[in-house]
Amino acid sequence: MTKISGPLDIVVMGASGDLARRKIFPALFSLFCQGYLPDQLRFFGFARSKLTDDEFRGRITEHLTCRYAPGESCADLMSDFLSRCRYMAGNYGSSEDMLDLYQLMQAEKRCEANILFYFAIPPSVFLDVSRALGDAGMIRCTQEEPWTRAVIEKPFGQDRESSDNLTCELGKVFTEDAIYRIDHYLGKEVIQNLMVLRFANLVFEPIWNRHYIERVWIDWREDLGLEGRAGYFDSYGVIRDVMQNHLLQILALIAMDKPQQASAQHVRDEKVKVLRRISPVTLDHAVLGQYGAATWRDKDRVGYRQEPDVSPSSCTPTFCAARLEIDNDRWRGVPFIVRAGKAMNAKENEVRIQFRSMESNLFSSGRRTLPPNELVVRIQPNEGIYLGLNNKEPGHDLTLEKRDLDLRYASAYPGMIPDAYECLLLDVMEGDKSLFIRSDELEAAWDIFTPLLHKIDEDKLEPDLYPFGSYGPVIDKILLD
Repeated sequence: MTKISGPLDIVVMGASGDLARRKIFPALFSLFCQGYLPDQLRFFGFARSKLTDDEFRGRITEHLTCRYAPGESCADLMSDFLSRCRYMAGNYGSSEDMLDLYQLMQAEKRCEANILFYFAIPPSVFLDVSRALGDAGMIRCTQEEPWTRAVIEKPFGQDRESSDNLTCELGKVFTEDAIYRIDHYLGKEVIQNLMVLRFANLVFEPIWNRHYIERVWIDWREDLGLEGRAGYFDSYGVIRDVMQNHLLQILALIAMDKPQQASAQHVRDEKVKVLRRISPVTLDHAVLGQYGAATWRDKDRVGYRQEPDVSPSSCTPTFCAARLEIDNDRWRGVPFIVRAGKAMNAKENEVRIQFRSMESNLFSSGRRTLPPNELVVRIQPNEGIYLGLNNKEPGHDLTLEKRDLDLRYASAYPGMIPDAYECLLLDVMEGDKSLFIRSDELEAAWDIFTPLLHKIDEDKLEPDLYPFGSYGPVIDKILLD
């Protein structure tokens, strides 16, 4: 990887918030320490909070780490990084305040710079900020240098209609080429390895289909409640927050056909094709849940409806399991079980590819059928890839057991594993959109869940109750063929 060329200004909208302080600026500092960012580089924070430059720098410093710059060099690099940071307070929808930001950016400017806008802000103000930036004349409509690019965090709307409206309105300010819809899961090393695992290893692709694979699980579990996010979560729920974006993106990488090339366009073309072959989820193929009060890990935990700022009659699901079916020759008849839940028994995100059992084999006569092979991709925690195989136990008897061949990232790659935001931010600067979501991809993803979401909202469907710290509701009804 080479140094990014050309002068660069990075503007973080919502710079005083948790996302900016805990993720964006630490990722930028990591890239700075590794020498990827250009010499002519400046950072600008914009938010409603009244802060001086020094107060802003102090907030950033709390979350910067020296993992790429050990020893005495870290202090020098941190001082250099912070000296490039400026801050301005203002209203997100004010073109006058954006003009003031523009004047700040023009100060001591030696030449025209590329501009990267990062929207670390609530979705409700995406359009306000975009229009104010456009009115202030800060947006360039060309992708030739000097360029303007905007990184937008999910959720991208609340259903297909609102997503289409957001895409349309953003398109009046930014070109589609300039919009980078970020899903940080796609920056995780294990997720990026899915394509390599499939298409760079002859052993997998011939059996990556319905003839050899019986079922695919995509699981996301979190062992926390709302943690102060009630205002956001109660408006969106776990389907919009996790399933429609993170988990569908993982599914698309698992299920897509082989792209003609490893380019952004060809990869995203194949993802769109497979998403469009997934039928919309119905209530018959979904289980909704909401966590209730329980004692877990020696502490009394409140239920979702007892959380601060949550209505005592809220029907927002904190758990959902859905059976997705792909109507194409590769996957017809193979259920993809996508499951996500908060306040569960563990923090874990993984993919399980369950292969079919062997119809007959040398070792199952007179005994139960051998366990099927299983490929597990562990995304977090303890990233790794595991292949479950049947093996003979050492000894004189022919005793079989299932064991994993494992690739644990921590032991296989003892060096630094880049944070997802580091990878994605670098891709934005290089103009690589392979790991970002295209507008037609977003449309296809919303089409899968919008009918179910409308049904939940209109009928105020009562979710199944499950105790805080449990494995969630029973989902047997969606597992039956």
